[in-house]
Amino acid sequence: MFKEMTENQILLYVIKSLKELKKKEFQQLMDELQPYDIGNVYRNLPEKHRHKFLMYLTTQQIASLIQELESELQIDIIHKLGIERSSNIMNLMENDDLADLLSNLELEQIQDFLSSMKADESRTVQSLMKYDSDTAGGIMTNRFVWIPKVFTVRDAVDKLKTFAGFAENIYYLYVIDEDKKLVGVVSYRDLLLGDINDKIEDIMYNRVISVPADLDQEEVARTIERYDFIAVPVVDEQSRLLGIVTVDDILDVLIEEANEDIEKLSASGKSIDFQTSALVASYRRLPWLILLLFIGIMSGSIISAFEGTIERVVALTYFMPMIAGMTGNTGTQSLAVVVRGLVSNDIDRPAIMRLISRELGVGVIIGATCGLLIAIVAFVWKGSFTLGLVVGSSLFLTLIIGTLAGTLIPLLLYRLKVDPAVASGPLITTINDIFSLLVYFGTASMFIHKLL
Repeated sequence: MFKEMTENQILLYVIKSLKELKKKEFQQLMDELQPYDIGNVYRNLPEKHRHKFLMYLTTQQIASLIQELESELQIDIIHKLGIERSSNIMNLMENDDLADLLSNLELEQIQDFLSSMKADESRTVQSLMKYDSDTAGGIMTNRFVWIPKVFTVRDAVDKLKTFAGFAENIYYLYVIDEDKKLVGVVSYRDLLLGDINDKIEDIMYNRVISVPADLDQEEVARTIERYDFIAVPVVDEQSRLLGIVTVDDILDVLIEEANEDIEKLSASGKSIDFQTSALVASYRRLPWLILLLFIGIMSGSIISAFEGTIERVVALTYFMPMIAGMTGNTGTQSLAVVVRGLVSNDIDRPAIMRLISRELGVGVIIGATCGLLIAIVAFVWKGSFTLGLVVGSSLFLTLIIGTLAGTLIPLLLYRLKVDPAVASGPLITTINDIFSLLVYFGTASMFIHKLL
């Protein structure tokens, strides 16, 4: 019945069910939908229907719904439901998601919710909240299965069956010793292939890849990518097992980091989406744009300084936008390559030197090709070999400069422990505009007598 319904039809069906108090039909639809789809329904539902929508959902459905929503909507829901019901819902949420939710509340509210939750869940969430949100500890979950190394395969399978509903991931079982230190890992496949009387310590992998709790989430993502893991264990300074980071959390990290880099590369500052108001969006963009405005004034000063050259050879103005634009374009291309490479590669001195040499070679090849083409265009258009030489050589030099600027600036920021994505596209473009105009009009001034 519901399989062929579009998102809009689902929303209309939900509103009709709520208006007509058809709780059974409403629940039948909810049973067919994934948490993501229920989240979309809630986002698009008119405010006047949201409270009844929540009342019709089961506690487990609300727990799943909250984990699909943005923090503003999460907070709105727990305020609508009150502390008692919200606490019951929090007991069912993934602890890492719950820690993120609570971190957005006032301290008094956090204490109220934690005191109303189950004691063990409350302790776990409090331990997760000690870590920064962008570290392994901040994104890990405690919903995993661990076993002592003295277990047999039969013991491990029995425990796995008992905790299968609790665990977020049952592909790996983590093996600990008497001091709760991580000493091995066993996959579900190992259990299937092993004899029921085999000792876990005899079939486990002893060389376990793990990450420290304070490791940055991007490095955690890189570890999972390198080893093609579905999950990676998180340990403390004494190698005691604290939790695991699963691949679905890493996907969220990658999307979050990519969005942050796009915002910085576009100089738009904090997040701006379709729902952001014009006033807020303007406020978030203005600081960068005002900075670039004053830097851009330098471009006007350069043109003014070479006013005499322009008046004597008006044809130079025809190629000016092309020179500046091409330099900015190649700089932005190099910037994108470097920022992407810094995320996905190990960077050391030899790697940096290879990258700079490679980009210098790219700049020379691109500069020579484009410089020769534009020199021919200028010569054919004006019949002046000197004009072609000035325009072609200027473009050759500025493309090399633009490529190196787009490479060196993010590398320098990386060395200074600053996020290289702050070397935004508009900033690189503006800086390259200044260099390109200096080179272009400087070269033209050197040959001014032959251009006349």
